[in-house]
Order: sequence, then C-alpha cells, then structure tokens
Amino acid sequence: MTGTYEVAVVGGGAAGLSAALVLGRARRRTLVVDAGEPRNAPAAHLHGHLSRDGMPPAGFLAAGREEVARYGVALVRDRAVDAVRDGKGEFGVTLAGGRRVLARRLLIATGLRDELPAVPKVAERFGRDVLHCPYCHGWEVRDRAFGVLASTPTSVHQALMVSQWSRNVTLFLHTVAEDELSDEDLRRLAAAGVAVVPGEVTGLTVGGDRLTGVRLADGTAHERAVLFVAPRAVPRTGLLRRLGAELRETPFGAYPVVDERGLTTVPGLWAAGNAIGFAEQVVNAASRGYRAGAAINGELLMTDLDAASRV
Repeated sequence: MTGTYEVAVVGGGAAGLSAALVLGRARRRTLVVDAGEPRNAPAAHLHGHLSRDGMPPAGFLAAGREEVARYGVALVRDRAVDAVRDGKGEFGVTLAGGRRVLARRLLIATGLRDELPAVPKVAERFGRDVLHCPYCHGWEVRDRAFGVLASTPTSVHQALMVSQWSRNVTLFLHTVAEDELSDEDLRRLAAAGVAVVPGEVTGLTVGGDRLTGVRLADGTAHERAVLFVAPRAVPRTGLLRRLGAELRETPFGAYPVVDERGLTTVPGLWAAGNAIGFAEQVVNAASRGYRAGAAINGELLMTDLDAASRV
C-alpha cells in the first residue's frame, strides 16, 4: 500500500493542520499522518488563541481536520515509524499500519510529550487543578491557593510568574535543596510574597474530585487548591534523527536546528510546532505551521519552474 504526495505532514496538531491548510489551498497533493496524541489532550479548554479562546482542544482539532479536508488534503490516523530520503531528495515514510508513503517534501510536526513528576495523583489531575502554564490556565484558577512543585532551581521562575494570578503562593522545594536558591531568588520570592517550604512532596490530598492539599515526607500537609508543576519535555525527534537532521541541546530537550521558515539542515525536511521548541503554544504552533506550509509551496514552485526552464 503506497501513496505519492507532494508533501507529507507527520503530526495532526495545530502546526501540522495549519501547514496542511495552506498547502491544500495552494493545490498541493498533501497527506497528514496523525497518531492522535495531542500534547494538550488533558486540558478541557485551550486559551490565548484569538477567536478560539475557551474552545475544547478536541473540538479545535476536529474543526481543523474538517477545514483541510475541504481542500483535498488526505488524512490518515496512523503512526509514522520510519523515514528515509532517497538519492533524488524525496522521502519515503513507513506507517505502523504497513502503508508506505512517498513525498517530495516532508514536514515533521510530531510535537512532544510531557513527562510529569513522579508524585502520586499528579498525572491523573494534570490539566484540571495540576497545571504547568499560567498563560494557559491562570485566569481560570485566579486567586486560589497555589502550590508550585520545584523540580529544578528554575522552578523559582514559575513560582514568581504564577504570583501574578494569586497572592497566595507556596513554593514546595521538593527535590531542590534550600542552598540551591540564589540570594536574588530569595529576594524576588520575598518581594512576590511567595512562601518557601523545604522537604519532599510525597502526595496530594483530594476531596470531592478537587485538589485540597500537598503532603510532605515529614507528614505535614498544606492546604492548596492548585498545584503548578514543570514537566520534563520529551521531544518526538525519532524521524528527525533517522533522517540526519542536526539537533541542538536546550534545557528543555533536543530540538532540530531550523531557519526562520522551519527548514531543517536536511534539504526538503521541515519542522514546526512543539517539534521545534518547548514553548510553542497552540497559536504559535499554528503560525509556525502556516509559515512552513507557505515556504514549502514556494520552494516546490521555484524548483519546478527552474526544472522547466532548463528543458
């Protein structure tokens, strides 16, 4: 089972669908391969996207799929498990279901997954009252009692940020030692009114399907209504690595080196969305996808015109 396309997009989130929309409207034969694992699936609503604020993530993606299908874009629910680039510079993508797809250009929009701290009940409450982004959820939980679970000294920054949405914030140092905080950290925390509690967090307390507190290893409990955590970002870079794309190490994982349009160091191979960075919100990912889609179309057009002019 094979298929030949001008562009294959691996990843059906905001970035991949946005690129596919541009390419479909440009009359490019385009395929979107979607494994169905959006990063924001645990959240009930997405925020910060003008005209789509408060929309359920699943509804947002369903609307996107419907839009791209209007322009002839093919969508398949499957997982891309391998990719190769041939001597002509085109790509062969193998899907888990056994299909092999051929494409002149390949866009990777596979995003990342969030690896949560190994504290009981954190994973099951993630996206509800265990959160990671104040811009995504801060307004909805404003003025409640916040906790921040420190996993690295940079968690101080998260505690300072969330203090804009509540004046009742406690930073639980968890795996961070007190002496790892700088004098500047301590001054800023004090200025923001953030309390600092040392000791490992061993669990959460829940009542009536609501977070009620944080429990420490020494047996003490602290009443909290919201807990902010910093997941470890795990970029889905398997296909990029197989194809030889150069990656750069960051504090939030290894991401492909791309130019301003999303082109990687491998000719014909593009990337967009959380596949290129940790902090790409939905609106940013959609913008990156749009830019990559337009650039891919332009590159294909000029390639074909140059080839025709030499005939």
